[in-house]
Amino acid sequence: MQQTAKASLTNALLISICTPDFKGDEATESLAELARLVTTLGFKVVGTQSQKQSSTKKVNVLGLGKLAEIAHLTGNQGVVDGAEDEDSFEEIMDEADFNDIPSDNLPFACADVVVFDCDLSPSQLRNVENQLGVEVFDRTGIIIEIFSRHARTKTAKLQVEIARLNYVAPRLRETSCGDKERQMGKGAGETTLELNRRAVRDQLAELKRELVSVQNEMKGRRTQRSELFCVALVGYTNAGKSSLMRSITGSDVEGENKLFATLDTTVRALFPITQPRILVSDTVGFIKKLPHDLVASFHSTLAEAHDASLLLYVVDASDPSFRAQLDVVHGVLEEVGVEESKKLLILNKSDLLSIEQQQALMEEFPEAMMTSARNKADVSKLHKYIVGIAQDEMIEEEIIVPYTAKGIMGEIRSKMSVTKEDYEFDHIKVTVRSSAIDLARLKKRMLSL
Repeated sequence: MQQTAKASLTNALLISICTPDFKGDEATESLAELARLVTTLGFKVVGTQSQKQSSTKKVNVLGLGKLAEIAHLTGNQGVVDGAEDEDSFEEIMDEADFNDIPSDNLPFACADVVVFDCDLSPSQLRNVENQLGVEVFDRTGIIIEIFSRHARTKTAKLQVEIARLNYVAPRLRETSCGDKERQMGKGAGETTLELNRRAVRDQLAELKRELVSVQNEMKGRRTQRSELFCVALVGYTNAGKSSLMRSITGSDVEGENKLFATLDTTVRALFPITQPRILVSDTVGFIKKLPHDLVASFHSTLAEAHDASLLLYVVDASDPSFRAQLDVVHGVLEEVGVEESKKLLILNKSDLLSIEQQQALMEEFPEAMMTSARNKADVSKLHKYIVGIAQDEMIEEEIIVPYTAKGIMGEIRSKMSVTKEDYEFDHIKVTVRSSAIDLARLKKRMLSL
């Protein structure tokens, strides 16, 4: 079974497999993103390598010569297939041209782990680990490891653990030959591998039952909030959603310059406080090739975006690849059924752009809002926009409140926006802006007085 990533500083060598469908700038940007992912885990990237292949599905994901090069960079600890004896291995090493590795890409130290910028099958993973003699990760393994470390709430931990076990289950291996055939009473018995897989299935079933219970609680809380205007921040990981939320809600939501700093949906009230209140939720960030199991596991978390009245698509405008990242966000939200909500594109981190760059982006995206979470004027502008959209969805109506109606004015002021008050002889004439639900509830209560 693939081992858990080491907590101490680890030297990582990154491998990119270029195929006819995955090459050029796309492969380069993806490898750079992988470097940020492994750095988030605390690894130190000491080099990168790439190889052109027709597909990533081959049994031997790397050619023999490339394996020899990488074996050299990992300390020659494994056995390269086809080079079992020392003489033939030396021949392969002699043929490998290490001078072709760019000088700024050559590791200063042997790599402790190798990370592939693609998904590997269990057999591919096992073959490469045997051949290199070091721990090997694929892209999904790295992402799941990051999610495992960053989950904080019970919901996130359950979701991540389910995704992790789904990933681990097909990669389980026999731990040793000695207990390979463990007999359970009479009969043929079960192997240790079979027992381990059954244990994982049982654990998955229990986790899913527990998650359903927690999700029902979350659904109940969302139902309670459904009468309020809700805004959801969505976007690529590290686009600055948490920093932006901290600015517009005055909260202490965690915001770090790392990938997946936020996994748990956080809900806060827009600040300065409005009447009625406007809620803002910060959702999990997205990434290219987000493992399907993680998308499925976080479906309930993304329900905050599904139920939102307004979606703020936050992008890091200083990142040249933000357009491709935005396509990823659209794809994931479409997968979870978020299509009809009102949207606004937020070109965040504008403080990192020149005036000319800002102008060019606004010409390209005229309906977007250029914003920096560090700029108070930008935060105020966004606050005003959100309040304006919320007000547009409200109904304005005049309410007659008798002086004898105790507590009604307090309820009105706590849940509605009062635009006008006229004190008459035996009543107060109040003009309010409110949701249709709150107005109907108020009228029903007044009829019972």
